[in-house]
Amino acid sequence: MRHKYETRGVVLSRAPLGEASAFITLITPELGTVRAHTQSVRRSGAKLAHALTTFAESEVVLVRGKEGWRLSGAVLQTNWFARLSPLSRERAVRISGLLQRLVTGEAPEPALFPIMTGFFESLSNVPHDLHEAAEILAALRILSTLGFDAEQIPQESDFTLLSLETVRAERTAYIARINQGIAASGL
Repeated sequence: MRHKYETRGVVLSRAPLGEASAFITLITPELGTVRAHTQSVRRSGAKLAHALTTFAESEVVLVRGKEGWRLSGAVLQTNWFARLSPLSRERAVRISGLLQRLVTGEAPEPALFPIMTGFFESLSNVPHDLHEAAEILAALRILSTLGFDAEQIPQESDFTLLSLETVRAERTAYIARINQGIAASGL
């Protein structure tokens, strides 16, 4: 008998697999980054389709099998894609892509989940002139969590207005650190 893992997850990407299935990349608080197969999610009227769109935060049920993870259930909690403006979605895609490129397999890094959810929350709530600072801070926190940046980051664990103002004021230095971290990662 296989063990079921019930957790919250944010869909970072979704790729078609076969005629109606999909391969989903999730970030979860307990399991970190997980890549899971889900069947029949691309058929019209599929029950799980709305809970497994890109940038959907859902309660998910995962089952570990011989050939990897299978996603067997999902209930939508927050549709971040719908809450973000088109420009904010572009920022979210860049950060999501960076995370997926840095984590090539499955990574049990639970600290990545609050970074992504905090980033999405900031994009939907803070003024648009601070969105670039939120993107910079998210990239820097991901690099730091994965060990590619050892310098100090604004101490706030969330994307507060104070931490975003700090990043905006020192934008050039933070971007240089991001570029150094990406170079250190070998991407």
